[in-house]
Amino acid sequence: MEWLEVLAWTSLAVSVGQAVTISIDITRHRQSMMPIMNLVWPLIGLFFPLVGIWAYFTLGRSHHESTDATDSHDQGKPFWQSVFVSTTHCSAGCSLGDMIGAPLVFLTGFVIAGSSLLTDYVVEFALAYIFGIAFQYFGMGFTKHDSPKDALKNAIKADTLSLVAFEVGMFGWMALVSLVFFSSPPEPDSPVFWLMMQIAMMLGFLTSFPANWVLVRKGVKHAM
Repeated sequence: MEWLEVLAWTSLAVSVGQAVTISIDITRHRQSMMPIMNLVWPLIGLFFPLVGIWAYFTLGRSHHESTDATDSHDQGKPFWQSVFVSTTHCSAGCSLGDMIGAPLVFLTGFVIAGSSLLTDYVVEFALAYIFGIAFQYFGMGFTKHDSPKDALKNAIKADTLSLVAFEVGMFGWMALVSLVFFSSPPEPDSPVFWLMMQIAMMLGFLTSFPANWVLVRKGVKHAM
């Protein structure tokens, strides 16, 4: 498995490097209309090697620079680009929950029903849901509404389907990693584990893209 470890370290190095690059650029080009995107884009860099930094400089930074003087979110850009950015927003919140949940379960030794995989799923989904809804709540300016309760309901309505769709792709891959691909599945203290997580998150992005497409098309989520 030496080649897999080399691949894992390479992927992680690229991802950390692009996350740092994005973070530095954001300090010079703050996204004032949707401040939560200042956190979203570095997170996308962490789990999306190469594509993450391309997406930021092509769809993220340029989008910010073109919308400083207006309240519009899509600026006439192709619909798929608006959906892509909306999916990054959803995926970043989910991924943050997953990145915290996996090592948390590993370090605490917490187990549900004697299954470490089930435990990972439960803890990661709970954290992903919390962060995903929070990203949606703060990202679309819901805190400016007169009724925080209604704003929270809107955030839940806008993000639940895409969040579940993301976890379907991610959990499906991690099930294969745990039950099929490895006789002894990698743990969070291994670079191979995080490579598998990166792949899982990328697949989660792909499975949540159609859900975000529908939600944006129907006006449940705003075009971004």
